[in-house]
Amino acid sequence: MTGEETIFALASAAGRAGIAVIRLSGGRTRQALKALNCPVPPPRKAARARFMDPKTSALLDDGLLLWFPAPHSFTGEDVAELHVHGGRAVIESILNALNGLPGLRPAEPGEFTRRAFAHDKMDLTQAEALADLVDAETQAQQKQALRQMGGALKELYDDWRHRLVQALAHLEAVIDFPDEDLPPEVADKVWGEVDDLQKAIAGHLDDGGRGERIRDGLMIAIVGPPNAGKSSLLNTLAKRDAAIVSAIPGTTRDIIDVHMNLGGYAVTLADTAGLREASDVIEDEGIRRARARAADADLKIVIFDGALYPARDPAITAMIDGDALIVVNKADLLAAPHAEAGAHFISVKTGFGMDAFVAALEKAIVRKAETGAAIPLTRARHRKALEECAAALQRSRTAPLPELAAEDLRLAAKALGRLTGRVDVEEILDVVFRDFCIGK
Repeated sequence: MTGEETIFALASAAGRAGIAVIRLSGGRTRQALKALNCPVPPPRKAARARFMDPKTSALLDDGLLLWFPAPHSFTGEDVAELHVHGGRAVIESILNALNGLPGLRPAEPGEFTRRAFAHDKMDLTQAEALADLVDAETQAQQKQALRQMGGALKELYDDWRHRLVQALAHLEAVIDFPDEDLPPEVADKVWGEVDDLQKAIAGHLDDGGRGERIRDGLMIAIVGPPNAGKSSLLNTLAKRDAAIVSAIPGTTRDIIDVHMNLGGYAVTLADTAGLREASDVIEDEGIRRARARAADADLKIVIFDGALYPARDPAITAMIDGDALIVVNKADLLAAPHAEAGAHFISVKTGFGMDAFVAALEKAIVRKAETGAAIPLTRARHRKALEECAAALQRSRTAPLPELAAEDLRLAAKALGRLTGRVDVEEILDVVFRDFCIGK
């Protein structure tokens, strides 16, 4: 990428639509508009434009044009947006016209946002949040992405880095000027700041992965004996026939994942093989996978057969913990009324108790994922950098020499800088931007 290149791309979704948006950014944007026979309108005001073919002067479309001159634009460069009709022929004709102009080329995925980062319009955490906002499918994901895009993480990490750099400067003063009789409070202040930062970063890391759960979705495993109604419950919650339902025990041999929105949060609901003594090696593998998925899940729905209740397999009962919801299905087949603290008696077939159970499930999801007032971690990249920072801070406290302690503080500051893109950024740019869509 160079400042001489002007890029263009379809910024709206591909396919037939009423309106499509084509975005340009770079130093030749104004010349490109002139080639399309479009006078440059006043900044940030929509103007009608008749887009003409630069070679034949044939009319390509009649639409709107917006102009955002540098540096007051998304990328920090001259930017134009062509709002045209969303037919495939219209879009292709304009893109082909732009591609034939000197100095213009199609944008790569995420290149507009990468240029915004290069021109200090946003830091890496905000760029990542923008990608998350584009991908958001639930209100919780949208809320978290908007908060991060507004600079919540940037401000936190920049504050930590500023405090760390200040502490490092004071420590280096003690090292470089040993004969100046600096007051002992200087060293005390350095290590007091390091201790405070260690505690703050440790608390930030110890969030139970809540921000990552919101971004990636919670995993919920449905486990229980054969024919208890696991697949029926999955289909009811998914509102479609995602799993085969049969009276034959062992029908579900592998894990069936269904992605859905429950209570405003993204979740993956997993139907698993019935837990029992396996009848063959294939079912045995399915049961092994079921137990593994239950162990890794954020929440478990442990379901029992109401026709057999209160009898239950002790091995399945042992899976009940603080992250489990107990469900007794086929409540309409209970021999007599029963009550069990914390259990939900339902009938997937008749709908009995389903509303109360779904409400309890959504409440459990919120409890597991809600971040409250704290600013959550959202990506493994952030967690790794903070863990490196925390390790360097810990080493600095036990370093045998002040010079070695100072080097550890430098490494800690570099780790924080990588979060926002202040230092050593080239090695991570491709990772940050590779998953962006074209036109963003």
